[in-house]
Amino acid sequence: MNPKQVFLSLLVFGVAGLLLFMYLQVFIEEQHPGRVEKRREQRATPGWGPINYLRSTPRIMTTEKIQEHITNQNPKSHMFEDPKDKPENLLNSKRPIRVFTETNHSQGEAPALGRNPGSPTIQLIEKQQGTKILFRKFSKTNWSVDIHPLNKSLVTDSKWKRIDETQEKRRSFLQEFCKKYSGVSHPQSNVFHMVSRIYVEDKHKILYCEVPKAGCSNWKRILMVLNGLAPSVDNISHDAVHYGKHLKKLDSFDLKGIYSRLNTYTKAVFVRDPMERLVSAFRDKFEHPNSYYHPVFGKAIIKKYRPNAFEEALNNGSGVKFKEFIHYLLDSHRPVGMDIHWEKVSKLCYPCLIHYDFVGKFETLEEDANYFLQLIGAPKELKFPNFKDRHSSDKRTNAQVVGQYLKDLTRTERQLIYDFYYLDYLMFNYTTPFL
Repeated sequence: MNPKQVFLSLLVFGVAGLLLFMYLQVFIEEQHPGRVEKRREQRATPGWGPINYLRSTPRIMTTEKIQEHITNQNPKSHMFEDPKDKPENLLNSKRPIRVFTETNHSQGEAPALGRNPGSPTIQLIEKQQGTKILFRKFSKTNWSVDIHPLNKSLVTDSKWKRIDETQEKRRSFLQEFCKKYSGVSHPQSNVFHMVSRIYVEDKHKILYCEVPKAGCSNWKRILMVLNGLAPSVDNISHDAVHYGKHLKKLDSFDLKGIYSRLNTYTKAVFVRDPMERLVSAFRDKFEHPNSYYHPVFGKAIIKKYRPNAFEEALNNGSGVKFKEFIHYLLDSHRPVGMDIHWEKVSKLCYPCLIHYDFVGKFETLEEDANYFLQLIGAPKELKFPNFKDRHSSDKRTNAQVVGQYLKDLTRTERQLIYDFYYLDYLMFNYTTPFL
């Protein structure tokens, strides 16, 4: 073979390889558009990086600061938050998630991969196009923050008058706060993430947003009884509540199902003083044997925040001190991600984006919950349980208990905890007695 033939052969193989590479690149983009778009955004958006909570924020929060915090929340509600993830303004992002696959084809047309209208490829394309149309319609809908009066036709007892007045004040306060500061009424992405903590009870048309350490275990028992999954709340175990997979979540429905329920069901959220909730979570997860939180969180916390730690503690993750836990919470480079038990309510339930008809508080949990059961027409014999789900011999976490845990922290550390949860403090009108 002469040199000319060799050159031509190499040229042909080179061109063929280049064409194959270009084809594979296009194929990958079509199959995984979300990943490709994310890489493009990361290359194009300067200044990303984790928020440094170790820097104290101003105690007097301006309107601009509060609005910026609300509108720039990361709407991912999940058990873990990868410390390598970079914060982005997902609420204003136009890039849909999950089943919404945007491509770069002109005018949004899908590529002509097949001519047969009955082929699986054409059916899939048509399904995707229909989903995208539904998403656009959903994203243009006004998520109103106006107050809608509760249906009180089923409440006949006058003893609920005081509780009703308190409830109206709470709802009005939250809605006025959101109107004043958020300026957000058209979220256009991550709908599934925003409703991922909301449980659905179709019979009585209830949506309940789960806030861990604010009575959520007993609320799930109530929902199981309302769903007809159990005759009473008394004999439902902790494992059945949390691991039984008996209850439906709102993100398990399609967009039409989500939207119709958000607009027609009674939506409830129950909250708790952020500092109390934080201490309660620490006591539950780190002061008792736990086969998940000790090896996953405990080992990482001890390794990073305890100098000269003993080998046993490094191996089993037991014995985390509250001060070490706080260092982890406030660290912008956490060795392990966030957890729903100490995540902010503003990032679990999005109360300025999803209008909640009922705002209960752990501090008045029993009376608030029983009033809510009256509102939704629950069976008269069904009452909210007041027993502790676990560690029943431990004293309940209250202001006195919190004070004991905070005495080992500096004033600056206490201020930083408040700064971390300040949006929850403001939204739900909690005072700051621990500073």
